[in-house]
Amino acid sequence: MGFRTICLTSVLALSAGTAMAEMNFNRIASFPVIANMAEGEDRTRESSPEIIDVTEDGMTLVYTDSPLKVIGRIDITTPADPQPLGNIAVGGEPTSVAVIGSTAFVGVNTSESFTSPSGQIKAFDTASGTELAACDLGGQPDSLAKAKDGAFIAVAIENERDEDLNDGMIPQMPAGTLALVDVTEGALDCASLRFVDLTGLAEVAGTDPEPEYVSINAAGEIVVTLQENNHIVVVSRAGEVLNHFSAGAVDLEGIDATDERGALLFTESQSGRKREPDAVAWIDGDHFATANEGDYEGGSRGWTIFHKDGTVVYESGTSFEQAIIQIGHYPDKRSDAKGVEPESVTFDIFDGTPYVFVGAERASVVGVYDVTDPAAPVLKQLLPSGVGPEGYVTVPERNLLVSANESDLIEDGGARAHVMLFELQDGPAHYPHLTSDGLEPLTGWGAISGMVAGDGKTIYAVNDSFYGYQPTIFTIDAAQRPARITQALRITRAGQPAQKLDLEGITLDGAGGFWVASEGRTDRVIPHALYHVNAAGEITEEVGLPAALMAVEQRFGFEGVTKVGDTLWMAVQREWKDDPENHVKLVAYNIETGDWGAVLYEKAAPATGWVGLSEITAHGDHVYVVERDNQHDDRAVTKKIYRIALSEMQPAPLGGELPVVAKEEIRDLIPDLKATGGYVLDKVEGLAITEDGEIFVSTDNDGVDDHSGETMFFSIGGAM
Repeated sequence: MGFRTICLTSVLALSAGTAMAEMNFNRIASFPVIANMAEGEDRTRESSPEIIDVTEDGMTLVYTDSPLKVIGRIDITTPADPQPLGNIAVGGEPTSVAVIGSTAFVGVNTSESFTSPSGQIKAFDTASGTELAACDLGGQPDSLAKAKDGAFIAVAIENERDEDLNDGMIPQMPAGTLALVDVTEGALDCASLRFVDLTGLAEVAGTDPEPEYVSINAAGEIVVTLQENNHIVVVSRAGEVLNHFSAGAVDLEGIDATDERGALLFTESQSGRKREPDAVAWIDGDHFATANEGDYEGGSRGWTIFHKDGTVVYESGTSFEQAIIQIGHYPDKRSDAKGVEPESVTFDIFDGTPYVFVGAERASVVGVYDVTDPAAPVLKQLLPSGVGPEGYVTVPERNLLVSANESDLIEDGGARAHVMLFELQDGPAHYPHLTSDGLEPLTGWGAISGMVAGDGKTIYAVNDSFYGYQPTIFTIDAAQRPARITQALRITRAGQPAQKLDLEGITLDGAGGFWVASEGRTDRVIPHALYHVNAAGEITEEVGLPAALMAVEQRFGFEGVTKVGDTLWMAVQREWKDDPENHVKLVAYNIETGDWGAVLYEKAAPATGWVGLSEITAHGDHVYVVERDNQHDDRAVTKKIYRIALSEMQPAPLGGELPVVAKEEIRDLIPDLKATGGYVLDKVEGLAITEDGEIFVSTDNDGVDDHSGETMFFSIGGAM
């Protein structure tokens, strides 16, 4: 069976009809930064790649790792197979890095307190790891930028505020500043160090400028964002303030601004939302782009192109966030804060086309914009990054874009931090796999769990309890590339959004409606149950579990439901109280007689964590199940599809000895999950088989909560 990714051939500007020969960025590799730890080091420690650069020859990546107090190095001689080169200790918290030739210049924070900030800029040979020089900065460095000609470095000395003092409001002394230091014949010239006074410029806390990010154009002009001050300053190479102006504010319409309601509702607005830009990047001699992340008062959810005279040339407004919503990456738990939170912005020219790359930290996405006309950027692609993208670097001579993704979820058992590589290729884009683009009104989605096939290439899917106030059946046209959500049917009870559901399975009822399975959780008063839903989304029948099952129930219940004749079969995810070790029940319910029964299924013994079932679907003479562990990335072992002959599915009465069915392995999904250059996602949750036998698989993105937001939806060909 050939793997066929449901890929993006018409990307958001992205309109249908894009020629197959169009150049697109595709991810080709993911590098787990724990691989740079030396043999014997404790790899359970947090590791976090943040700011990243590349040596002049384009062969070695260098990134900051604040928790480990090191800079890490990656050999990308073969970009699709990056190799570890180890870490270099820098003697403090590295905040930024800029590489000139093969020398890494690193901002190192050595502050002991907010009121007595300190730091250095250090130079390291990237090949040997030798420290070459260090200059005392007299304050806490944040961002570094190198001049195009390598002649000097600009350092944003933030002297960051104490967020616990006065609710984080500024001013809080000492003030920040801008430092400039020459690089002479590739070496730091500490004697040339000078400072640019930025006080008295901003309308917001002008006595306490807090420089956040710097960028230098070909003329040596430096643009500095003062994020907390909502201000931007342009400085000459000589250190003269050429211009400064407020970053301004944006009126936002059609956003979700309310947290913790378990629903995606883009009906709210915010007026006068301060941009409070974080990253900034020149795109030519006169224009620069800002990522408007926001701080304690702002965050406009988008990005902006300014002329250096202060004129706004382009404002994305909510368009960037809305494009992210359509591909299922919207972080609902950030709705009351700053939404997708654009934090990084990078510019370069690839094959004659000028691009701006906008990284959305909370959505774990990078937007690729063609800025041939700075007044009218065109969104070409949205690329899946790792969790919490912080920094990017481009290697245009090798057609490479690289992201450093800072979030290491080791404490929560999640994915480790990765550096990801993308290549500009002649061919279709591989992402997104699924989109609601074209569906009105604007429709967000996520946490896709169970699936079932309808007519032709129609797939129906449900979301789980992450969206507890918006249980939904999504209709997916899997014949399109990418697959498209064409309808979102809300599940209701008495006309209101149905509550206390954790939908993990769906099957057709044969009469235009559906049966859905809800995974119960007694401690949250969510029942284990089956629900009959009509074509309008209304629950018409509720079936609770019999006493024989409730007496042995555990938290991890039904994960999938399928219909064979008059019988519904449900896969129980993990062992219940009466199950033998490494065995789970496949539970049967006859919708005509009301009889219950079960068989046992033997699953793999876990190497780490646990192994369970996450889907069941019938096709032909077999029932197919997904068996998976709860492991991510290189720790994943079991992500497989098995099938069981229907002749084996003979339910025995509950409470007695249950027969163990024989299973046959159909597919190891780990190669498929790696096929688009990412790390292995943990939750393979959906499996649907169309009338002609084509098997579709999907993953659950956990509502973009401690997750990259990436949803894979792909075909593995025909059923065997």
